[in-house]
Formats: sequence, structure tokens, C-alpha cells
Amino acid sequence: MVLNRKILLFAGTTEGRELAAFCGRSGIRARVCVATDYGRDMIPEGEFVQVSAGRLEEPEMEGLLREEAYDMVVDATHPYALAASENIRLAAERAGVPYIRVCRREAGGPAGIHVSSVDEAVDFLSHTQGNILAATGSKELVKYRRLVDYRSRVCPRILPDPAVISDCLDMGFERARLICMQGPFSQELNEAMLRHADAKWLVTKDGGREGGFEEKMEAARRAGAQVIVVGRPSPEEGYSLRKMYEYLKEYYHMRGEREVTLAGCGCGSEETLTAQAKRALAEADLCMGAPRMCQLARGYACDVREGYLPEEILRCLREHPEYEKICVLLSGDSSFYSGAAAIREALAGTGIRVQTVPGISSKAYLCARLGMAGEEMATVSLHGREGNLVYYVDTHPSVFVLLAGEDSVGRMCRELLDFGLEDVSVAVGENLSYEDEKITVGRPEELLKNRYLSLCSAVICNPRASAAVRLGIPDREFVRGSVPMTKAEVRALTVGKLGLNPDSVVYDVGAGTGSMSVEMARQAYDGRVYAVEQEAEGIQLIRRNRLRFRTANLVPVYGRAPEALKNLPAPTHAFIGGSGGRLKDILKALLEKNPAVVIAVHAVTLETAAQVMECRRELGLREEDICLVQVAKPADAGGRHLMRGQNPVYLFIFQGPGEKTTEEGCT
Repeated sequence: MVLNRKILLFAGTTEGRELAAFCGRSGIRARVCVATDYGRDMIPEGEFVQVSAGRLEEPEMEGLLREEAYDMVVDATHPYALAASENIRLAAERAGVPYIRVCRREAGGPAGIHVSSVDEAVDFLSHTQGNILAATGSKELVKYRRLVDYRSRVCPRILPDPAVISDCLDMGFERARLICMQGPFSQELNEAMLRHADAKWLVTKDGGREGGFEEKMEAARRAGAQVIVVGRPSPEEGYSLRKMYEYLKEYYHMRGEREVTLAGCGCGSEETLTAQAKRALAEADLCMGAPRMCQLARGYACDVREGYLPEEILRCLREHPEYEKICVLLSGDSSFYSGAAAIREALAGTGIRVQTVPGISSKAYLCARLGMAGEEMATVSLHGREGNLVYYVDTHPSVFVLLAGEDSVGRMCRELLDFGLEDVSVAVGENLSYEDEKITVGRPEELLKNRYLSLCSAVICNPRASAAVRLGIPDREFVRGSVPMTKAEVRALTVGKLGLNPDSVVYDVGAGTGSMSVEMARQAYDGRVYAVEQEAEGIQLIRRNRLRFRTANLVPVYGRAPEALKNLPAPTHAFIGGSGGRLKDILKALLEKNPAVVIAVHAVTLETAAQVMECRRELGLREEDICLVQVAKPADAGGRHLMRGQNPVYLFIFQGPGEKTTEEGCT
């Protein structure tokens, strides 16, 4: 780092404060000049940063520049402080020191009433009624006294500086109407101030994005206040804050390797931060994360910016090249249902080095609090995603569930009850690791009586769980009605030859009772099976069998194929048990959605079998397997078993002619 270079920085704005912090982090010696004591208090001094307060005229500025050897003068004063900027420029010119102006981009746009000065704004307001929130700075407040009723109408927003407050009181503004705060402000805080003042008018300068102009405009819209925008006196030339950072890094040869650390920070309290995560925060220039995670960075020297989505992180890194060590805080464990993978993918090819720091997962924490072992516990995430919870509870003695949303516990318990799992035990953990942590244990019906926080997870115990895998469920176990049903042995062979994966997406076209749908849903337990049926009785039977066999990932679709397939996600596999004479159209619809889909077709007549083969040739389907299945079952014949054959079934297995795709690519 360069330790013998020095700049003279005139600050007093957000840009000035950020530049001072940048110099402190980067080892650039900076003498920072601000106008007020309050401005001085806002910029921490350090080894490389010296701050002085007081309004300076041009000769005094020139004197400062001649006292020491400065590489440059950086003017980061307010865009409306024309006199100050002109004095700084003249002083730099006379002292022979390069002058650089840091500019803000104007927000501009048609929104609001645009005037050229505060005087013009006051003239306009003299013909109106309603309270006024004046956010144009303390120097301009004297102009509002031209309003006859200024004492009762105007609420000045000023810096919390004793001298400024005293000046306002001397001008006759009421103490109770003063709003003393340091900006820029969030949209929510701007809105709260407008509502508190019952303001019908907001008078503001175009401070650009850095000055919170967009937040003011949105707040006024929400609060029902009209905005008067005082335009900038003249266009500026200079560097944006981002370009200024780049200039300083180039000037002082400070280009270094950038590094992003993706740090899991446990359940969220400081106590669950690992030593590695704390070290990453201590070494970071910048911390990013969701608002709750960012609270953990308070007290560290790094800057803090909210944002955890890959595009937010990328945008911040592009706009702020001064940050070289960035820590992104992720809830729980960075390798456990985390956004770390998406962030790593987004940063690939940028030249930024990425490292991952694990954290204590909510699963590990809740298991420890319950005194349970977690190594054999199944895990389901319902945090911003769908999951087949019923399958895992039905087949595993214990299941950990990540939840999200105010009614997530209620939805979970209602689903367990719908599928006949009323006897399981559920432990719900809320705000784990925080002071108000709470763990509630009970049956699903009991837990429905309570309300829960959105930040929670659960452990479900089912002593009756069975992991036995059945293929070819006996026909007698299905609710059948008068709808035809594919027999157990044929179902077993067909599902086996389809070669389903756990996350397959399957269509069952002409689903009938849903017997094939149930068999396939039990195999593709992390996927989806869409049971398409055009008969109302069949749909009712499918729904009843869905509950009976606890296949929550089975979705009944009422309608006729291929029209009913239009809005469904692309399939990886399909079974056609009945086509209603529209076999070719159905096959074309499947291939349009996934040219490499794997398809099973049943035919019970020679004519249908011939039609299937004709479609195979016309559509270029790849032949995987063809077989004729005939099953014989015993019948009583005077105390003896006589085997009686069932109708033979042609089973065709084809694959589309397109490139084979992954399950993820199809969904």
C-alpha cells in the first residue's frame, strides 16, 4: 500500500464520507475539510484520515494547499454549493495542484413540479395550502419566512447540529416542527416523516441517487404529497464516485486481487458465527447480505450494503471497484440449501477469487437443542421451493424441514392431516439462536391452534414410517369405481422399463383411476406426476388414490390431451394409457415440450399397436423396447387353482429423436 501520498478532500456529502473511508482503507493519507462540527463527527479519523471543521474562504484554502505537498484536491461538496466549489477550484489553480470534482448524476425526469430556485418554490407555495416538509438545507430556510403562515406550515428538515437548530429557532420556526436528522434516508423513513408532518408538499433539491432522491419521490407518492424539485444551478463536469475510485486506484497503482468470501453465519445470532466467519468480516472492505444477516456486520470496520441475490452482488462489485475483500453473509450453512452455488456461478469468469466458509446449519442447531442425532434424518426444504414432505415423513422415522412464511407451519400441519399423518410428532423451532427462541412440540392438530413466526424450522418424527419400496401395488388396494385400471403386473413392468429418476417429471395421459400415476409418483418422489384425465369420475378417483397412497407429488389435471398438456412443465417421461384416438397429436405435443422425452405406450388391440408403430416411423422415435405382456392369475376350480389369462398388452418404450436432456433442464 502507498503510505506517502496525500490528498486534500473537501467533503460534507455521502460521497465525501465514502471517499474518506476509502482512503482510510487504502492507505491514502487524506486531509478532510468539512464545514460543520457535525460533519466532522460523521467522518471517523484514523491513521490515514485527518478531519477539520470550519467554513473556509478561497485564500484559506490556498494556504492549506501551500502548507503541504498534496497530489490533488478532491471536491466532494454538495452539487448546490456553487460558491464553495468555485473557491476550491480557484485555490487549487493558484497553488498549482490538480483539481478533481466528484459529481452526482441528476435524477431528473418529469415527476414533480420543477423550479429553478427555492425562491421560486416559495412563490409557488404562497398560492397553496397544506403543510410543507422543507428538505432544501438550513441555508435556504430564511426564504420560507416570506410565507405568511410559515410557522404553522413549514417543517424544516435539518442536520442535528446545535448551531443549525439555534439558527432555526432564531428565525421563528417552532421547535416541535423541526426534524433533525442526517440523511440520506430510506423510502420508509421519508414516508414516515411526511406523514408525521401531515405534509401536502415536499420541497427538495435533486440530490441524485446518492442523495436519496428516488426514495423521496416514492415516499411522497405513497404519502400523497406533491413534490417541488429545485433544479441544479448549472451542469457539472467531473468524475462520478465510482470513476473517482478507479482513478485513485490507477493513480496510486493499487490494483490487487479481488476476493469474495461466502460465509455461512448460522441461525442468525452473533453467538452462532464461527471464528472463520468473524475473521472474514474483520478482513472485509465490504459486507453484503440480507437485512437480517447484515446486522451481524455492525461493529466491524467494513462497509455494509444490503443485497444477497447474485445480480445485486455483481452490480455492487462493478459499481464499487474500490472493494477488494468482500464478505457475503448467508444464513445457516453456506453448503446447505444456500444461495452460495448461484453466487459462485455468477462470479465465474470475472477474475474474482471466491472462497466458501461453512456455518452452523439450522438442522444441526435444532437437532442439538432437541438432543437428537441428525445423520439419519431426512431433510426437506420448503424455503422458497416445493418439496414432497409427505413422502419423506411417510418413509423416514425423522425429517428436518426448512420452512418460510407466516403460515408455513399451518400449511405443513394441514398437509400432514390431509394425508393421514395425524399421529406424527412435530417440533417447531422459531427464531433459533436468538433471545426469543421458542421450540413447540405437539401433534399436527395441536400445533394448528398456534401462530408462528416466519423464521422457523421443524423436526417431524414418525415411528410408523416404512421405507419399503413397492412396485406393482395389489389392485385391491386402489379405489376403483367403474373406471378401467391397468393391472398390477403390467404397471410394475411398465414403470421399471420407463427408468424414472427421483426428480423425473412425468405425464400420465388417460390416467383413469390414477393407478399408474401413483406407482410413478412413488418412484419419482422428488419430481412431479401429472395425471391427465378427461372423465370427471376418473379425476375424483385419482384424487382419492392420491390421498390413500400419500403421493403429494401427484397432480390431477382435468381435460383432454393434447390441449390439457399445454401449460404443464416439460416432461422427462410420459405414459400413454389411453389416447382417445389422438395418439399422433399427443406424441407431437410431448416432443414439442421435450424432443428427447421417454415414452411408454400401451395397446390392447392389433389396430392400436399398428397405429403406434406408424407414429414411431413418422415422428422418428427411437425404439427402446417392445414387448407383449400376458399375465395369468389363479381362479378357484373346485378346490384347485386354475390359471386364467388376462388380456395381452403391447408395451412400447420409445425415446424422442432430440438430444437427451437432464432432468433439471426439462423442469
